[in-house]
Amino acid sequence: MSWQGEVGLPSVPAPRVGDEPELMAAAQAGDAQAAHRLGKLFAQHGDRVAARHWWERAAAGGNVDSAYNLGIWHEKHGSLEDAVTWYEAAASTGDAEAATNLALLLLEQRGDVGAARVWFESAATAGSRTAARRLALMCEDAGELGAAREWHRRAADGGDAASAHDLGFLAYCAGQDAEAVHWWECAARGGHADSAYCLGLYLHATRDPEGAEAYYRLAATSEHPGAASRLGGVALSRGDLRAARAWFEQAANAGRADDQRMAGFVCVELDDTAAASHWFGRAAAGGDAEAAFNYALLLIAEFGDLAGGQHWFRQAARAGHHRAAVELGGLLSVAGEHGEAQEWLADPPPPSWGRPAEPELTARAELAAAATRRRDGAELEVADLAEVLSTWDLMTRPLHDHSDVLAWLVERSGAHASAVEHLASVRGALVRPGSAPWPSPGELQHVLVTARDLRWRLGIR
Repeated sequence: MSWQGEVGLPSVPAPRVGDEPELMAAAQAGDAQAAHRLGKLFAQHGDRVAARHWWERAAAGGNVDSAYNLGIWHEKHGSLEDAVTWYEAAASTGDAEAATNLALLLLEQRGDVGAARVWFESAATAGSRTAARRLALMCEDAGELGAAREWHRRAADGGDAASAHDLGFLAYCAGQDAEAVHWWECAARGGHADSAYCLGLYLHATRDPEGAEAYYRLAATSEHPGAASRLGGVALSRGDLRAARAWFEQAANAGRADDQRMAGFVCVELDDTAAASHWFGRAAAGGDAEAAFNYALLLIAEFGDLAGGQHWFRQAARAGHHRAAVELGGLLSVAGEHGEAQEWLADPPPPSWGRPAEPELTARAELAAAATRRRDGAELEVADLAEVLSTWDLMTRPLHDHSDVLAWLVERSGAHASAVEHLASVRGALVRPGSAPWPSPGELQHVLVTARDLRWRLGIR
């Protein structure tokens, strides 16, 4: 049933140049298969009007392939009602490709979700991997996770790596770690870089850094920026500054501000101030306050550019960077601009928490953020999630017995029990997916306030 590059073996022999008289005679005599082949021959010559004519003759004689091709013909020419009619004619015989095209047309052109789902089910039952995947996504949107997993499984069993990847996340969100690993491994073997990266994150989160690195490297072969960033961190932990620079720059070139900043730091360590200036400048221009602060320091210390330093200190201070506000106040005082200097020095933004989280905690945070946004869900910041996890880790590290950790934290901090319990609940959802719903963006911000208050009460800086 192939025409204009459609996938699939033709159900009748392909026509050849020179066959026209024989096919014409047979088609005119009412041979539907000959009419179909004649239509293909005209299509190959670019005469689509004649192709349509003979396909209509063939379809009237019961040729399913011609009905399918007519559906394509009318869809390409904007005759959507006719396309629906011909696709239905082919799909009603059990043709999976026609049913898939019909479902897509109904969904995307008419917005008829119900009818589209019926035809996706018909096509998926007949073995269409594409239809099974689209049906799985529709079921996810409808909250029918059991059905979604079944259709994703059919698509994945047929070799669809994207559905295997989605099955991994559905399992992960349900707390089924072994199944998540199984499906991510299947997708990674199929060349799905995101799955290889997720496996790396999962292994990192479960304290298997060597296994994680292997999967990061697999994902990095497909130029996955997150994997490159993680490998940059691995190289940095080993003191290999040149490898760290190469990995961070690969990630930075994908537009990731955090990695642009990290590339700048590594270039400073390698005494390449020109490259450091480039990376700090790119990140700062993208709105990264920490990069703007460091860019200002570099401009002043290495290039004697006080005006540039003042500009980027101001940008960072306006974005809430405490040290930038203090440095800006000092520069303005020296320049005799005492009014603005006093404004910054008298009421600088509060200091942010700059302590880096453990790699396994940031890996867990990144998995949670990816899980919540994969179907256009809540956008949770990895840094915020990592701060929650890291705060809990630092607060409870002195404990040998965690059986009554909530009461211990309440007594030690003097915080209200409900606030500590809420923090513990969100932290539990992050480290034990499936035990509770993922936090909403508003809930996460509320919990961050609690985490910062507890750090202040406990003297954790």
